[in-house]
Amino acid sequence: MKNINLRTQVVLTVLTLLLLENSVCPAAEKAAEAKQDQQQAMKAARQKAAWKKRRIIFNNDGNEPVYSLKEATPQALLDVRTSPLKGSQVDTIFYCTWSSGFSYFTHDTKVGNVFTETADKLSNNKTAELIKKGHDPLTVMSDWCQENDVELFWSFRMNDTHDASTAWYGPLLFPPLKKEHPEWLVGSAEQKPKNGRWTAVDFTHEEICDLAYRYVEEVCRNYDVDGVELDFFRHLNYFKRVSQGEPAGELELSRLNDLMRRIRAMADEVARQRGRPILVAIRVPDSVEYARVLGLDVETWLKEDLVDIMTVTGYFRLNPWKESVKLGHKYDVPVYAGLSESREKDQLARKVYASTEGSRGRAMNAWSQGVDGIYLFNSFNPRHPLWRELGEPTQLKTLPKVYFTSARGYASVNAWWKQGSSYMNRDILTPKHPRVVSPGKSVSVTLPVGENPQETGAALELKVRLKTEPQNKEVLLVKVNGEAVQLDLNENHFLSGRINPDLVTEGENRIEFALAATATRPAVVEDLQLWVTYQE
Repeated sequence: MKNINLRTQVVLTVLTLLLLENSVCPAAEKAAEAKQDQQQAMKAARQKAAWKKRRIIFNNDGNEPVYSLKEATPQALLDVRTSPLKGSQVDTIFYCTWSSGFSYFTHDTKVGNVFTETADKLSNNKTAELIKKGHDPLTVMSDWCQENDVELFWSFRMNDTHDASTAWYGPLLFPPLKKEHPEWLVGSAEQKPKNGRWTAVDFTHEEICDLAYRYVEEVCRNYDVDGVELDFFRHLNYFKRVSQGEPAGELELSRLNDLMRRIRAMADEVARQRGRPILVAIRVPDSVEYARVLGLDVETWLKEDLVDIMTVTGYFRLNPWKESVKLGHKYDVPVYAGLSESREKDQLARKVYASTEGSRGRAMNAWSQGVDGIYLFNSFNPRHPLWRELGEPTQLKTLPKVYFTSARGYASVNAWWKQGSSYMNRDILTPKHPRVVSPGKSVSVTLPVGENPQETGAALELKVRLKTEPQNKEVLLVKVNGEAVQLDLNENHFLSGRINPDLVTEGENRIEFALAATATRPAVVEDLQLWVTYQE
């Protein structure tokens, strides 16, 4: 009898569980389906936001609270670099709250340290006063951007090493985190690394990866930003192994890959909670191979949909713009041309490279190769006309400009990896990187031109600068796409002259320098410029 009762109880229990399962499963399935629908909708919204029109992205390094304010007010902060941008072609601001060095910020962080140093030339630092008064710089920027329909990203310098400088500011930027944990650094002041700078934190330490994640998470959860930029170009030193001269291995690659996955998942979670996407942008070298040596697995990030926006180049550019465009668009990611200020030490060349005409030529070349917008770095005068020109290629076409091979050169590519220059895949001709033409020999250089002069009715002037005055102006023969051109000797060892617009095409142009066999010494070509002007 007991056995029968026991069997009956078991049967009843099973039937009850089945009934419960049948009633719960549909509800659980509906909840899962609803969550999946929400995720798909947010992903679609994220993709749409990623492809928003951004004519110009303004990267603001956030120096204003530290150096530039006479009073600690929102208006004083905005007047320095932001308010004058109203009505310009700047559709997006990437605002960096310093992160220099790693863990120091000028927003009201609880995870890192607020930068309150006032020693030496930092005596005007008003960061602490702004925050105390309720004027967090990042919130001030967010409010202004919303009022003026400008997109705002928080820019995080992933491993800034300005604190390695021997200048007055270096020791003052060295944060408590690094003093307390010297074992987390890639080197020391006494044992400097082969590659990069000794104050860089080593991302092989899980503690560093976790801190980087928490810095980003804190901003995503507490500030009304449209996205976050992970600026890997500041600076390109992430692992002790690489700093000691070995390429990044699987451990190093996995560390940053996992960090990127965590950030993507967190950004998407916060986006679902607030009902609006949080985009993830990166600034990286324009060579997948070079970046991977350093530990940045850029193509994996793109392939796994961890990135929404990609900006390429900084201290140097290794490839034509079109290569980065091809990579980004392969994974449905918009690509922005990063234009940094010229650091050419030769004053004659720098005057041209840093000119308004020079910036127009650089931007026009980028637009012609398919980039989705222009990103300006270390350009801080909000009243400069470039903010109202560089974002519209049709407008640029009829403005005077000058084309040259590079405004930056590429020497710094070897600072982060000693063999970095081996990844260079384009021609550079600057005073620091001249071309030597031996008697009876010729040398050619590719000069990209971002427009068809025949269509725009432009007048062209070619300028070739030599290191020393030639013995005879006719000794050096210059050809443009196979056609000889007549150039006259001018001051500062320049050969220059008007050339037929029909000789120049949009895209790559071959400029050849040939030296007569009768020459008694080589010719050293230091610079090449193509000036484009239009009739009024």
